[in-house]
Formats: sequence, C-alpha cells, structure tokens
Amino acid sequence: MRDGSYSIDFQFSGRNTEDIARSLEDVGFEYIEVGHGVGLGASETGMGRAKETDEQYLKSASQALTKAKFGMFFIPWIAEKRHLDLAKQYGMSFVRIGTHPQEIEDAKEKVFYAKKLGFEVHLNFMKTYSLPAGEFVKKALLADSWGVDVLTIVDSAGCMLPEQVGEYVKKLKEKAKAKIGFHGHNNLQLVMANTLAALEEGCDFIDSSLRGMGRSAGNTQTEALLCILEKMGYTTNIDVYRTMDIAENILFPLMRKEQGITDVEAISGFAGFHSAFLPLFQEIAKQYSVDVRKLIVEVSKENLVRPSRELIEAQAKTLKKL
Repeated sequence: MRDGSYSIDFQFSGRNTEDIARSLEDVGFEYIEVGHGVGLGASETGMGRAKETDEQYLKSASQALTKAKFGMFFIPWIAEKRHLDLAKQYGMSFVRIGTHPQEIEDAKEKVFYAKKLGFEVHLNFMKTYSLPAGEFVKKALLADSWGVDVLTIVDSAGCMLPEQVGEYVKKLKEKAKAKIGFHGHNNLQLVMANTLAALEEGCDFIDSSLRGMGRSAGNTQTEALLCILEKMGYTTNIDVYRTMDIAENILFPLMRKEQGITDVEAISGFAGFHSAFLPLFQEIAKQYSVDVRKLIVEVSKENLVRPSRELIEAQAKTLKKL
C-alpha cells in the first residue's frame, strides 16, 4: 500500500488502510507495508500531504491486524527518531529504511536506533543500479555488518534488465548474512521478468502490490505473481482468488488510472486459456452462478484448444455442487 499511495496522491484513508490490511491478512499475507509513499514524516516536511497523519495510518494498521506484520517507510533525511518512537507505540513490526547506496553511512544512526527499538530492519537501496554490482555489494555489506535483517535491491526507475537483477542478487547473496529483497518497477514492462530473475538467484523477499498499483508504471503485480509462483511449484499459502477479489472490489475503485492486468487476464495466463472463448464462459458462469475464473481453470485442465459448451457446462455443474 505504501508505494501504491503514490498513484492516488497519498490519499488512502485510515478506513482504506484498515480494510485492505485486514483483508490481506485474512487471505494469508504476512508482511504489509502501509502509510505515506515517501514514508514517515513526509507530510510534515511538504513531500506531499497524505489524507491521514502517520499516527492515523499506524493506528489503522494496528487495529486491523492480529497476525501479520506491518511496517512503514523511513528516509533518514526526512524522518526523525521520534517517528520510530511513535511507530513503536502502535506495535509496528518492521521499518523500511530507504537510502541511496552511495549515502549508506547517513543511514547508520537510524538503523542502530531502529534495531535498539526492536524493529525488523529492511534497508531499501533506492536506485541500486546507480552503482555497478561489485561496488554496490561493498556498500550493502556495510549495512549487513550493522545487523540489518533484509537488504533490498530497488529498481526505482524500472530500468534494469533481468540479467542485471540476477547479477546483483547473486553477488549480494554470496556474501551477505542478511536476507535479500527485490523491489521493482514496470517502466520497461520487465518487472515480472526481473522479479523471477531475483527469485532464481535466491531472493527471500519480493515487494508486490495489488493491480501493480504504484509510482510511475507501477510495481510487481501481486495477483499475477501468485499465479506464476503456483505454476513454478512454490507454496505460498495465500488464496489467489480472494486476493483477486480484494484487488477488484476494494482497491480498484480507489485507483485513478489503470495499472496491471485484470484477474481474468491473470487466470487466463495461469490456465493457458485463450480469451476468444471468454464470452461463452461468462455466459455459462452466469447461468450456473459460478466463478468464471474457477471455471476457466477447471475446463482448461481438460481442453486447451477447443472447449465445447457441453464440457464447460459439465464443469460448471461440478463447481456448483462444491
């Protein structure tokens, strides 16, 4: 939600935060990032005035969640230690400290303070690509020596290629004690390829957002990523259909511009379904009051080339009984 707030001028309400956070926890998500896109203290310093105060976002998340961890962004030259103190009062679990790799030393004091308060500290290296991989790793290892929990490679401009992302992750993974994260943007339509490249090299944390909602061209789309992970054999323990429902029913009405793909488009890719047959599937799904997405998946298991009305109706009847 944090990066997503950029695309609506930071206007998520406290109620939006509570509803989305609670819904994400219910379907299985364990880490949820909320608040102003630029992070704690941003509204106070004129970096775009959010609809709510930092305290209200913290309060909304803490009221909504009972199991999932929630966190907020923190840029050292914008936010102050008092913001971390406030977050601690509301039970925030992790903090995402954002810095440029060249300016890593400027984050040291805040990293140690966050660790002292008991936060799980994720360090986001904004514009990671501004240093060659070898030089970047040297900077990142400084933070690693401070006890940072997660070191996150950030493609802030969506300019990186999959082989670049893989190189950064691999080199950092070989030497760092901390877990490795990846945060991508979709300016060259490569965010999913970059995400998969990061995973292939052992990346531990992947940032994603519903409908890919985020700054500029947006981020890795959660619903599509879940479909891909399942195809690859990963076990996420996250309900993909209910996640799609959150995106469609709660988030999409708040969006000011379309980003990402629809749930039916994602399911079609997951199932190998040709969209030319979609009107027939929609007709039969409506007739039998079944989920067209599930109908697509079940029929596609039987026929990927030319599914007949009889087959579609038979699967619809089976779904109706479940």
